[in-house]
Amino acid sequence: MDTKFDFGGSDAAKTVYIRQVETSTLPIEVRKQLEGIDSLYAVHDADGERLALVKERSLAFLLARQNELTPVSVH
Repeated sequence: MDTKFDFGGSDAAKTVYIRQVETSTLPIEVRKQLEGIDSLYAVHDADGERLALVKERSLAFLLARQNELTPVSVH
């Protein structure tokens, strides 16, 4: 399979990455608002910038799709 494929038509800028984040890794001012919550789900853009934090994985995917973005799970 040495056939080349032009991926130029895909819009990578619309891809966002969903990953679980331990609240202990967040800044103290954010942790103060999250008492009793051990982890959240983060939505990141292709450059790794965190765009949002939400309580549930399904909500992260919903948020991305509502903003016309393509969510991908990251482990």
